[in-house]
Parts: sequence; structure tokens; C-alpha cells
Amino acid sequence: MEYKHLFFFFFAFRLTAMGYAQNVINVWPKGNPTNSGLPENEILLSEDRISQVTIPTITVYHPRHPNGMSVLCFPGGGYALVSMGHEGNDWARWFADQGITYMVLKYRMPNGHPEIPMDDAREAMNIIVSHAHEWNIDVHKIGVLGFSAGGHLATWTATHYYIGGVRPAFQILFYPVITMDNTFTHEGSRENLLGKNPEQKLIDDYSNEKVVNHETGKAFILACSDDPVVNPRNAIVYYQSLLDKGVSAELHLFASGGHGWGNRDVYFKNQWEKLLSVWLKRLY
Repeated sequence: MEYKHLFFFFFAFRLTAMGYAQNVINVWPKGNPTNSGLPENEILLSEDRISQVTIPTITVYHPRHPNGMSVLCFPGGGYALVSMGHEGNDWARWFADQGITYMVLKYRMPNGHPEIPMDDAREAMNIIVSHAHEWNIDVHKIGVLGFSAGGHLATWTATHYYIGGVRPAFQILFYPVITMDNTFTHEGSRENLLGKNPEQKLIDDYSNEKVVNHETGKAFILACSDDPVVNPRNAIVYYQSLLDKGVSAELHLFASGGHGWGNRDVYFKNQWEKLLSVWLKRLY
């Protein structure tokens, strides 16, 4: 086993002064089950943007006063990179203040192999369930959070994961990619996930608005009408699909704000923080 695998498998656990404890876990300590064909050299594009991810990890933030709820986050990046800061780790304090155990998945890039990030998402859920007692998590109160292409991975997990009676109980989606339909998908995410010329069955299988059912978890969705990157129709269509199946869903479309804001200071940040906090408290 290589040193880098040992580093994550025998993970570091540290307390912070931020109101939570943190640890990092390698998703596949014995080696990845599938290969994307990418070199095993992650590239740090900026302080918190990583491309060519081949070693997936979960960073777990344990609040001092857990309430049983947990959230697994999928940062965005068009399935080409992961934005681990404003769409990932920077949210730890906010969720700790809510008493929610918060986890960020650094998932592998597909490079045209769609099963790869999905395998990571599924295994991340398995890890959470297996550590539920240790981490003071109620397995029936696990939610997913996704941004942009991470929203696609989050909704895939919400609509596909079901093991031992456990599925994501709720979804929080920020400007999500939902569909692979080329009329309103995000082309970069689609090509990185499915390749240049995917077959129709593959397109349908990964268009998450088509696989919603009545057992899909409740959803809280935010997007901006002027988003120049991901067509807000993605959010609207998914919202409608949930309603059609009798699933409780809340959609907020802001007139302006664009794309990729995460937890940064946009003019409506105070609004969405209050809306989301109230929604989470009303879940249970």
C-alpha cells in the first residue's frame, strides 16, 4: 500500500476551535475498484480547486452537539475538477452551528467513465451508514448537498442509492446540473461524464429528472434566473418531477446572481441561509 493511501486510511483526527472535530478518510483504502485512465497526479489549480482527482476522500466534520442529522456534500466543477472551498469545506462551520454532521466528498473525475464518481458516491454513503453509531448519525436522516455538477451527483445518489432500507432522506441543491438531455444540459459536464457521443440509453440513465420516484427524498433547490453556465431549467424540471411523484420540494429562483456562488457573499445570502435553516429544522 502506497504512503499516500496509508496517510488517508490511518486518517488524522483533530479538534478545532471552530465548534467541530475533523477527520479525513480514504474512500477506497485498498485501491480504486475502477480506473478512469487519468494519471494518479492530482493537480491543484488554485487554493481549493483540484483537477484530475484519482484518490477520493471524505472529510468529516463532527459538531460538538450532534442532532442526528448529517449531510454529504458534492462540490461542483463540471466533472473536470472539484471546488473544495466555497462549495465544500467552507460550509463546515454553518452546518456545525445547526448540529449537523457534515461530510465533503472529493470524488474522482470520470474522464468519460460515468460509473466512477457514482461508485465513490455510493461507497461514501456506505461508509456513513457503517459509522453511523460512532458518529452519532441517524441513518434515516442522511441528506445530500450538491453544487452545479455536484448537484448532478447528489441527485443521482438521491434517486439511485438504496441499501438496507437506507436512502438519502433529503437533498439540498445549488444551481444543479440535473439532465444529460442536450437541449438544456451543461455540455461540459455531460461530455466529461458520458464522453463525446453517448448513446441515448446512457443519456436517459443519467438524466436524473427521469428516475425520480415517490421514495426520493425531499428537496430544497436554489438557482438564479440569469445563470450563464447551468440553465436554470435543470432546477425547474427536477422540481416539477419531484412534485409529479408527490415528493415535497421547495424551489427558490433569484433574479440575478449567476453561477458558482456557493457560500460567498451574494446579495441574497442572508435570505437563503434563513430559508435553508428553517427548512432543515422543519424536516424532523
